[in-house]
Amino acid sequence: MLEGRYQRGFSQERLEHTHDPKVRSDEHGHYIMTLSENSKVYFDDYYRFLELTYANAQNEKARVAQRLADLDPEYTESIAFFRAKAVIVDLLMRNIRRFYTDGANLGIIMTPWCFGTVMLEKIEVYRDRISKGEVNDANIPDYPFYVVNYMDEIYKSTLLELFNFPEKAFQMRWQYSELLKKYSKMLTSITSSLNSVMSSIKNFNTQ
Repeated sequence: MLEGRYQRGFSQERLEHTHDPKVRSDEHGHYIMTLSENSKVYFDDYYRFLELTYANAQNEKARVAQRLADLDPEYTESIAFFRAKAVIVDLLMRNIRRFYTDGANLGIIMTPWCFGTVMLEKIEVYRDRISKGEVNDANIPDYPFYVVNYMDEIYKSTLLELFNFPEKAFQMRWQYSELLKKYSKMLTSITSSLNSVMSSIKNFNTQ
C-alpha cells in the first residue's frame, strides 16, 4: 500500500480468483510473462519495487522542499535546480500511484528497468510540454528556461538514484522502447481489425 491509502490494482485475492490465462503461479507467487520483454515478473516483486521507489521519492521530495525553503530568493540558479528536481520527483510519484492502482491493464506489470525506461520517456515528454508552455505546474515559474535546462541535466541521474539502478540500466533503453512500440503497433492493428469486423457484421445485419 502507498501512503496508507493507495491499494494494489491486482490484489492477492483478485489474483487468486482470476481466470486470465496470462496470470500464472508457482511456489514463489503469481506472475506474468511480460509482452515487451518476455520476462517473468512476480506481482509481489513489482509492487514492492514501486513501494520502495515511492518511499525514496517521498524522502527526496521532503529534502528538496526544505532546500527550497532555506534558499535565499536571490539564488535563482539554485532555486531552478531544485525546482527541476521537484518536477521530476512529483511526476515520478504521480506515475507510480497510477501504475500501482491500475487493476485493468496487465500491461503495466513490467520489470524495474523497463519501468525506468517508461519514466524516462514520460519525463522527456513532460519537459517538452513545459518548454512549450502547455503545462500548469506549481514547481514551474513564469519563465521556465532554467528549470527546463536543469531537467535536461539531471533527470537521468535523479531517476537512477531514486530507482537505485546502476548506470547501465538505461543503456538498454532503445531495446525496451522498440519492443514497446512494436507491441503498441500490434495492439493498434488488432483493434483496427476487430473494429472492421464489427462494422461488417453491423452492416450485414442492417441489410
